[in-house]
Amino acid sequence: MNYRMILYLLGWVLNIQSICLLLPVAVGVFYGEGQWKAYALVMALSLVCGILLTLKKPKRTVFFVREGFVTVALAWLALSLDGAVPFLLTGEIPSYLDAVFEMASGYTTTGASILTNVEALSHCSLFWRSFSHWIGGMGVLVFLIAIVPLTGGHIMSLMKAESPGPSVEKLVPRVRQTAVILYSIYISLTILEAMLLLAGGMPWFDSITTAFATAGTGGFSIRNASIGFYQSYYIQGVVTVFMVLFGTNFSIYYLLLSKRPKQALKSEELRWYLGIYALSVAVITWNIYRPFHSGHLFHAFHNAAFSVATVMSTTGFAINDFNQWPQVSRYLLFILMFCGAMAGSTGGGMKVSRLILLFKSSVREILSIVHPRGVNIVKLDKKRVGDDVLRGTVSYFVLLILIYVFSVLVICFDEFDIDTSLTAVAATMNNIGPGLGLVGPRGNYAMFSPLSKIVLIFDMLAGRLELFPMLVLLSPQTWKGGLSVIKRRISWNRKSM
Repeated sequence: MNYRMILYLLGWVLNIQSICLLLPVAVGVFYGEGQWKAYALVMALSLVCGILLTLKKPKRTVFFVREGFVTVALAWLALSLDGAVPFLLTGEIPSYLDAVFEMASGYTTTGASILTNVEALSHCSLFWRSFSHWIGGMGVLVFLIAIVPLTGGHIMSLMKAESPGPSVEKLVPRVRQTAVILYSIYISLTILEAMLLLAGGMPWFDSITTAFATAGTGGFSIRNASIGFYQSYYIQGVVTVFMVLFGTNFSIYYLLLSKRPKQALKSEELRWYLGIYALSVAVITWNIYRPFHSGHLFHAFHNAAFSVATVMSTTGFAINDFNQWPQVSRYLLFILMFCGAMAGSTGGGMKVSRLILLFKSSVREILSIVHPRGVNIVKLDKKRVGDDVLRGTVSYFVLLILIYVFSVLVICFDEFDIDTSLTAVAATMNNIGPGLGLVGPRGNYAMFSPLSKIVLIFDMLAGRLELFPMLVLLSPQTWKGGLSVIKRRISWNRKSM
């Protein structure tokens, strides 16, 4: 384990965090709010710690998958723990555990909140919550790769650990150039959405924070009623479209920009993603039309399109309380929580590509029983999928179910109704935010016990990092070699004395 390199990278993560904290400081100064001093203090402390860790670059920069997974898991933990301090210092969230929950929810783009009155926060805190979505959406390590020359060919280990999907591919031969391209597309789409929201009459502060939250598919809103506060079909329509866009694999946009539209449209995952979205919208529109929107078909379609987009892209915005919808619609939204967006997007969930691979793997097993001598190959986009990717997909699914079952078991000790317990874990693990029951669009997570909040924080981090980095971090085997080295050094020091 290359501990020096891990600490060096964590130092750069803290440096980036300190730079990001400049923005809420500026917002607080602009609005004349005293809370900016807390953000400035945390910014200074983060910068000092970051500089101390990055003063000297390690001589040995060899970096493999294990180090990549550990670094990413520690980085996201450090960001959540450090980024929560301003909430505590300002007194806007008096409990540090609640502040960590809010910050972990922000960075992991979950959008689950313990706040009962969001509008009571200062502008700098509102900005920091939304901006944390934007930072976490594409990934802080991907940003680090884009701006800092790091570990040569081994840098792909960081990309694999932080980027969502069953497999991670480079858009261009150089990993750093791939990161730059991804962030260029990300920034461009964010600016475009903010401009369209401004054009629709949304205030500039609301437009920027909403664009940040949509881009990261996070869902933190600066209004208690979320996007439902803005009684505008245009504004809600723009947010709907961009939730779907940010749930799309960014390589699709790269192909379009490279003037390869035919290759982009041949994406099998894209067709499934749009197909599942369209079918879900149609079913829910039909299901809610008569009991809730009789005579207003467009209104029913509008609500269905927004709600399916917010759940499937794992954004978590709301314009209505789908808790009150018929059982069929609520069940379909629950299923979509696990479906998620496309691999290579800023969305969470299992990812559509994994669902495709699981379906095709199951079909292959059935065919192998019917035709034992037949050769059945799983393909995606007409390319053979390696057995290692298939094994990883099945392992991911099994681990997801096991963690989900265990988490629900712990949450059940709080004695809330089953809808609340089941969907609270599903909504945090898949980085969605609102669920059903007490954690619905008009509820929050404040009532959970400290133990449940810790479990849900783990679920948010594990879900955003695709499970494996957090599990590798907690595995005793990961640290076995390092502990042996420490023991040998202690033993050698005692003998020398």
